[in-house]
Amino acid sequence: MKSNLLIVDDEQHTREGLELALEDKFEVFLASNPEEAFNVMESESLEVVLTDLKMGNQSGMTVIDHAIALKNQPVCIMMTAYGEVEVAVEAMKRGAFDFLTKPVNLEKLDLLIKRGIDSKNLLKENKDLHYRLDKKFSFQGILGKSPALEIVLDKVKLVGPSKATVLLTGDTGTGKELIAQSIHQNSDRSRGPFVPVHCAALPSNLLESELFGHEKGAFTGASERRIGRFESANQGTLFLDEIGEIDSATQVKLLRFLETKSIERLGSLDTIEIDTRLVCATNKNLHQMTQSGEFREDLYYRLNVVTIELPALRERGDDIKLLLDHFLSQFSVENNFPLPHLNSETINILSSYSWPGNIRELRNFCENLVVLNRGGEISPYDLDARFFSGSSDSNSNVQGVDTTLSVEENEKRLLRNALLQAGGNRTKAAQLMGVSRRTLHRKILRWPELDTESK
Repeated sequence: MKSNLLIVDDEQHTREGLELALEDKFEVFLASNPEEAFNVMESESLEVVLTDLKMGNQSGMTVIDHAIALKNQPVCIMMTAYGEVEVAVEAMKRGAFDFLTKPVNLEKLDLLIKRGIDSKNLLKENKDLHYRLDKKFSFQGILGKSPALEIVLDKVKLVGPSKATVLLTGDTGTGKELIAQSIHQNSDRSRGPFVPVHCAALPSNLLESELFGHEKGAFTGASERRIGRFESANQGTLFLDEIGEIDSATQVKLLRFLETKSIERLGSLDTIEIDTRLVCATNKNLHQMTQSGEFREDLYYRLNVVTIELPALRERGDDIKLLLDHFLSQFSVENNFPLPHLNSETINILSSYSWPGNIRELRNFCENLVVLNRGGEISPYDLDARFFSGSSDSNSNVQGVDTTLSVEENEKRLLRNALLQAGGNRTKAAQLMGVSRRTLHRKILRWPELDTESK
């Protein structure tokens, strides 16, 4: 489908000549004066506006002003007579992309239109990207309203605009990288790069090179110069996850960076000054590690300028239902599967569960639920045994539960009783248990010795 282009000129032969030259690539609209141009702008979505500067006693400047005020701004190009360049430059200050002198060179016009459209599309892509980043990593992108999370976000708000090094602590799976991204996004470095490094994922003999880079020939296999993550994060933020895993040699170089704001690539004596903010994270107790000699005490105090401890999910009970709804919806959309429905009893059980794997465990649970259940209601019978262990009252309202038995034995007992009461009728047994027939069938496949229908 062709894009729309408007030609505004009071000379008929100019309008028609340009139309003939451009009609193969655009849906061309013509106007002989600004008023006609305004009418076209109101009724059509325009990609390009090509306007003459002088049209009798009227000015093409009004066309430019009107076009720039549109919600979807077109690329505006001014056509001027020789000697009117200063006026054309003024048009560019008011929003025109560029100008051409008459008589118009068609090859130059074609190139100018292409450049204008490319520039407009690039600007739109950049705006869309920053909008998505802001939406994803701003405070609005972090799910939760519990007091424990609010404390964290208040600290992020305070520390974000500063230049301070930040140490994030907390259990695995609590969302430390997301908080680090939020610190970056709420700082004056938000237009710069955010570079994450998972220190535990790299062998110690490669981590130093990965962080600080190396020169050609610095070691066996170094066939060319490599820029490290510190340099890549210049004018931005470097996030070092699992900082407690780095070896002593890397600790020394990291300490030097924090003291001098400079680095040296492996194999080089040249000092490189960089402006990189450091945010680190750990699930270990670094203070205890300094006492045992596993971590440098001077480095610990350099990193521990501002500490933000992330709460475990068990401390965010108010957020669990919100997170469940979010991830179930996300995975249903991603997989194009029906959205499962958690009944109130199931939600209560999930909300009281300790979630030792934190948000990562909850996220994986939701993906599993969407993929394996394909919609329908999720009752406590659909949950794993882990959600009932250590809780004597989790199944207190389920008829036939014996707290002296394991969760699995209780499930088998309830299933056996339901099948017996239903005379082996699976549909009726599922109704007695309050589960779907599909769920009951899955449990029978797990414990085929309970299947009275096949006996």
